[in-house]
Formats: sequence, C-alpha cells, structure tokens
Amino acid sequence: MYNMKDVCDKTNLSYETLRYYCNLGLVPNVKRDKNNYRLFDDRDVAWINGLQCLRKCGLSIKELQDYMELAKKGKSTILQRKAMLDSKLSDLLDIKSEIDHSIAYIKDKNLYYDKVLSGEIEYSSNIVNVD
Repeated sequence: MYNMKDVCDKTNLSYETLRYYCNLGLVPNVKRDKNNYRLFDDRDVAWINGLQCLRKCGLSIKELQDYMELAKKGKSTILQRKAMLDSKLSDLLDIKSEIDHSIAYIKDKNLYYDKVLSGEIEYSSNIVNVD
C-alpha cells in the first residue's frame, strides 16, 4: 500500500492534483488507514497513470469523470469508452499533423538561412525588397 506522497512520487503528480482527483471521485475504491489517510494499491497507481495520460491527451475533468463512470460499469461500456478514445485520437492526429507541418516549415526555413549565411544562395524576402 502507498500513501499520498508515495503515489505522487510514482506518478509525478502534485499532492494537490492527486487530492483534487480523489475529491472528485476520479480515483475509486481508495482505502483509508486508521488515521483516515488515503491508501493506494498498485491498481490505483495504474489507474492514476491512465488518468494522467488521458488528461494529457486533452480529456477534460468532466470527460474523465464520464470515462470513469463507464469504466466502473465494466465490459458492457467498452464500445462507449472506445468511441471516446477514438474521438480523442482523431483530435490528436489532427494536432500532430499540424505540428509535423510546422516542424517541416521551420526545418526548411533554417536550411534556407544556412544556405544564405554560407553564401550558397542569395537572400530573398517576401516582406521586404532586397536590392
């Protein structure tokens, strides 16, 4: 069993965030010790790591709560959870495509600047007249 600090260390969550997730009910089945401190097991830690990943993928707190409620219902909600994840995957792939395009632009621009600086090509600009 792990206490809050242990879980924060294992998951790289701040204490405040973990407490917030617990208070919202995003970490179900949390146990308590004799002093009423939260205790977590390996399954809780795995669930928290999953929540973190989903949060980084862009799920809102409300979406995390909806996902968790579906997950608590078990196998019968797999299609609903899969649909949620598929939608988020589509969003992430769109963002990735935009990022890939931006990276390619910057690489091309830096290559152009390197060639100008080395004297390989003449400088030209789309915003100022170059004489």
